[in-house]
Amino acid sequence: MLSRGNISPMFYRILSRFPPNFAFCFAYGSGVKQQLGYDKVKKKQNMIDLIYTVDNAHRWHASNLERNPDHYSGLGRFGGNFIAKYQETLGAKVFFNTLIPIPEEDVVIKYGVVSTKDLLDDLTDWTSLYLAGRLHKPVEIIKTAASSKLQNALESNLKAAVHAALLVLPEKFTEFELYRAISNLSYAGDFRMIFGENKDKVNNIVRPQLENFRNLYSPTLTQLNRVLYLPVDSSDNVVCIQDQSEQTILYHLNHLPKWPVRRIVYKQTKGRYRQDTEDILTAVSKSSNYQEVVSRCLRSIVWQSSVKQSIKNIPSAGISKSIKYSWAKALKTFNM
Repeated sequence: MLSRGNISPMFYRILSRFPPNFAFCFAYGSGVKQQLGYDKVKKKQNMIDLIYTVDNAHRWHASNLERNPDHYSGLGRFGGNFIAKYQETLGAKVFFNTLIPIPEEDVVIKYGVVSTKDLLDDLTDWTSLYLAGRLHKPVEIIKTAASSKLQNALESNLKAAVHAALLVLPEKFTEFELYRAISNLSYAGDFRMIFGENKDKVNNIVRPQLENFRNLYSPTLTQLNRVLYLPVDSSDNVVCIQDQSEQTILYHLNHLPKWPVRRIVYKQTKGRYRQDTEDILTAVSKSSNYQEVVSRCLRSIVWQSSVKQSIKNIPSAGISKSIKYSWAKALKTFNM
């Protein structure tokens, strides 16, 4: 049974339409978090994006197919087991149902379903940076993590985002540039940014939410005060200074998740021979182009997952909804 807790009445009513056995749920995007430019678009035109994290995808989809069969495209006729396998084996391992009208709330929602084990992998290893990247930004937590393991993974994801951002930033930068770099980790390399997305999207996310970013990252930034000077009287134009010694660069590299580290090692050796990871990272920390090495590896992860997930979303949404959704995204961009 879904507990009301601190859930807003609207979200409580929306979530009550779905099977209650999910481990974590959050909402993201312009429908729930302010973005510059979206005040030009009517509120009801901003879709609410939800992510349900479930321990058993087969069971959840089977139950949801009974409750909400009209949410699914033609794939739904193959049943919950097929949907779960489609979800867990392709793309970023998320299954989306989109353009779902909720007339009573005067909103339209898109919701993704991910298995807990796959979300844990992305949060801790950055296997796709798909949901991990969304959780680098402030989101609306609808249901808090059901386990300490998941909560710890959410926190480690934020810490890794700071290490990665500091690796691609110069010695001096503003607080705004720090949060922009963090937000850009999952956008740089996303092929959807080539078309269909506002090119100022990252700036538009960060500027109106500086205080939310501060609250989200304050614990991690405090722990890094040995290598990062962040003025107490923070504002988006106050200059921050980071230590860029080889020792500190190596420290950040060693705190990247497993998948980016593997990419760095593979790229540096061109996959031709095995070499100790620590030796490779030490060599990268001494190189003059370490920022580009890190950026390139992160972009490659995002590129692959964004392409594969976008292709995967076409059958799950159905052709007509895919066209309608893409057209709506394009209209929002042109209206900015």
